[in-house]
Amino acid sequence: MFGRIARRYDLMNRLMTAGQDRRWRRLTVAAALAGGARSVLDVGTGTGDLALALATQPHVERVVGVDIAAPMLALARRKAGDSVLPLALASAVALPFHDASFDAATSAFVVRNIRDLDTALREIRRVLRPGGRYVCLEITRLDNGPRARLFRLYFDHLVPRLGGLIAGDPEAYAYLPASVHRFLSARELARAMLAAGFTHVRYRYVGPGGVALHIAEI
Repeated sequence: MFGRIARRYDLMNRLMTAGQDRRWRRLTVAAALAGGARSVLDVGTGTGDLALALATQPHVERVVGVDIAAPMLALARRKAGDSVLPLALASAVALPFHDASFDAATSAFVVRNIRDLDTALREIRRVLRPGGRYVCLEITRLDNGPRARLFRLYFDHLVPRLGGLIAGDPEAYAYLPASVHRFLSARELARAMLAAGFTHVRYRYVGPGGVALHIAEI
């Protein structure tokens, strides 16, 4: 599915979020590098926006992006051009790296799509060095209240129509709200990170609906 929508993925992100996804990624970069990280793994890198934003920061020496969708990685390679940005076809539940390989790890709009989230979180923790941090940008579930109802109205009805019009794939963009509804709340995601062995887990909402930024350390 992500291979099918790869060509229009970036455009849809801009339209769905009114360009706010760029600001959210900047917040993710700042949080990931706040501890002085020099090497970063971007899990589920997609078309490479977050990995490229990380790679252009001063003092960052190494950024690696992994994803399971080859068409997405092809677009990321095209964006990267001559820049040194290693990209690998790999799953979050079986990362092809030694223990303690990175200072930090990031993901943006990825973990709710991973069937075995517990294993993925433990894998991310495994490849981080002591003192490292994982920064996760994700749309989490909102259960009740007017904010949740308004978000569902937009997400459940308008987003699939926009996906059909712009990306030619309403099915894929009907999957998007469905993936959020069956995912965890921000508080539950924080608990999952603690259960995976992370410490000092905290989060804050950075966008409408349940767009949350989680920071976890080891």
